[in-house]
Amino acid sequence: MTKGKRIKHTFRLPPALSRQLADYARRKHVSQASVVEAAVASFLSPDGSERLEAAFSRRLDRISRQLEKLDYHVEVGNEGFALYLRRWLAATPALPGEATAAARADAQRRFDHFVDALARRMEADRHLSVEVRRRSEIDVE
Repeated sequence: MTKGKRIKHTFRLPPALSRQLADYARRKHVSQASVVEAAVASFLSPDGSERLEAAFSRRLDRISRQLEKLDYHVEVGNEGFALYLRRWLAATPALPGEATAAARADAQRRFDHFVDALARRMEADRHLSVEVRRRSEIDVE
């Protein structure tokens, strides 16, 4: 921005934008005029749209990587659950009618134990996806 002769401009801003401008200038310890000057210069700059596009592109790339990581974790969870369910169905016989109530009580106790163990594992930051990745790296070597 050039120093020297300045031309006065008068314009109006919506109240919400005016408050944002004042808050920003106060936080940055600069004048509101310097913030407006920098914003107008940036907006009118020929490479401003290119900088904005590059910033959006970087952000979209980061979001894409995060979604890929999330997809991997969901897939590991789904496959782990499917593997467990197949094994459980193969190993667990159907119960006769009279044993059902006792089996339900035992199942509730075992499920509570499972939830407690899962909570401890998550708090300790020991995730299955980390173990799967570590083991797959060992297998590759």
